[in-house]
Amino acid sequence: MPPDASPSRHQRADGAFELAFGPSPRGTALRHLFQQAPLRILFPDPEPGEPPTAAILNCAGGLAGGDALRQSVRLEAGARATVCTAAAEKVYRSLGPDSRIETTLSLGAGAWLEWLPQETILFDGARLARGMRTVLEPGARLLAAEMLVFGRAARGERMAAGMVFDRWRLHGPEGLLWADALDLPDPGRLASPFGFAGAEALATLLLAAPGVEAHRDLLRGMPALAPGAMTLPRPGLLLARWLGRATEVRRAAGAAIAALRAAALEQPARLPRLWTT
Repeated sequence: MPPDASPSRHQRADGAFELAFGPSPRGTALRHLFQQAPLRILFPDPEPGEPPTAAILNCAGGLAGGDALRQSVRLEAGARATVCTAAAEKVYRSLGPDSRIETTLSLGAGAWLEWLPQETILFDGARLARGMRTVLEPGARLLAAEMLVFGRAARGERMAAGMVFDRWRLHGPEGLLWADALDLPDPGRLASPFGFAGAEALATLLLAAPGVEAHRDLLRGMPALAPGAMTLPRPGLLLARWLGRATEVRRAAGAAIAALRAAALEQPARLPRLWTT
């Protein structure tokens, strides 16, 4: 290499989107859209009687070390919307830097949002730093789910190296309602009997809505498709988690989402179409 030549640098993705919905005489309408490659937002026709659906698409096919995504969804008072991903997100093996995802959800008074991305698949050696911050105004409802798969389960790969730091913050009119973080600096803990006991996947589901006590009993009465548990961290907040084989965790989370859509959001008891196509 010539003395004045600098080492080559890897190209990094810096994707973003901003979505805003508001009420209109014909129902919820799109108010604002900004998108920056590699992120794109598609709007498939919703099923009859369902609110607008926004599909997040990563045109790069996945995230490499050093890539960053910024995601923002805002609902005006009374608006309703569903946001999903078009497919599972993939986080590839990193050469050192973290793959970063930051999400902000803002719900106006009486609005409700389904934040239902499909699973995030962590390749062996992936480094993911992800955060989600949600702000709810009075009367707002949120059904949110995230699923992590530790390795490419279909290939029998397990995540043996890398890092995961995944944090959630939920704010309401009276301040912080719930805070949680998964800090996994050493994927070796996945195999520990006092850690994840060899589980392939982890799914988290959060419902903020009135009457969640009855919804907890609903989930507890469903068939146990994967090892899991439900709790009420505080009034108006339901938390469910599943840990186990990737296919079983996805089925369990999917069944819970379908049941809660009907019970808490007055939607058909089925998964969004993007989950099944």
